[in-house]
Amino acid sequence: MTAALALNKPHPALAQSGASLPEVKHGYWWYAPPPKAEPNRTDEVNPLVKPVIPPMAELAAWTPPRIRKLIEDQRDYAATALTVDAVADFWRLEDFARRKARAFAGLTQIAMLQNPALNSKSANPMVGDARAELTAHKDDVRQRYLRAHANEFALVMFSRTTCGYCRVQWPIVQRFQDEIGWQVTLMDLDRRPDLGARYGVEVTPTTMIIRRNSHQRMVIAAGIEAYPNLAQMAYQAVKLLTGDIRPEQFMTGAGEEGGFFDALSAGPIAASDPRALSRDRRIGDESTPFGPRQ
Repeated sequence: MTAALALNKPHPALAQSGASLPEVKHGYWWYAPPPKAEPNRTDEVNPLVKPVIPPMAELAAWTPPRIRKLIEDQRDYAATALTVDAVADFWRLEDFARRKARAFAGLTQIAMLQNPALNSKSANPMVGDARAELTAHKDDVRQRYLRAHANEFALVMFSRTTCGYCRVQWPIVQRFQDEIGWQVTLMDLDRRPDLGARYGVEVTPTTMIIRRNSHQRMVIAAGIEAYPNLAQMAYQAVKLLTGDIRPEQFMTGAGEEGGFFDALSAGPIAASDPRALSRDRRIGDESTPFGPRQ
């Protein structure tokens, strides 16, 4: 403490001349904490400010985020002030936003009629007879494609003796053999536990596509899957593994290639052109989880 007092006491010569002492650096043992900031007063009431609502002609030129902010401010003001005029102004703004959205929807209908390529109705009819015709067409495209690759791929279902769901899924997988002509195989992980580690299977039933004479494989169902979904996933997986589609097109259904539901139908959509990728980054090469291309 004596050292601290000596450091803080001004020198007599400096005191007489009126000169100021240089900033004193406190040592470790006489550390002085910094001054505390003034605490924020939490008991102050937020001022009630009435939002300025411009004329509708001016409001029409505002962007939607700016309009939304004004509506929120007017809502908060009306809920605080609780006057008829404030509440009415809030609902006038809501009505303006409703009419603006209605106008946008109307223009959207015209745009869809004038630009059918942007409209899904031409590729996805919802009327009964047309819907049935589309479903039949997709089934035909899917079956012909999968049958053409029957000698190249096989289906494997991994199961366990104690797996009740496996007994439900296996007849569905067998139907795939009956209708498509693929070889299907049942692998019991209780008898062959090494297969689970080898193929990375942890859940049963797991249905996997395996390409013959290749390391390429792909899970198409984990758990119970209905036959139409199983067939569609098999179709997409084969197209991906053979390089007929890119990963961006994996949700493209049978017969939808190049159409409305094809992500790449109008050109590349990624920051870099996906068709300009080098060969070592394509599906099936050694750098991918599907193994080397044979």
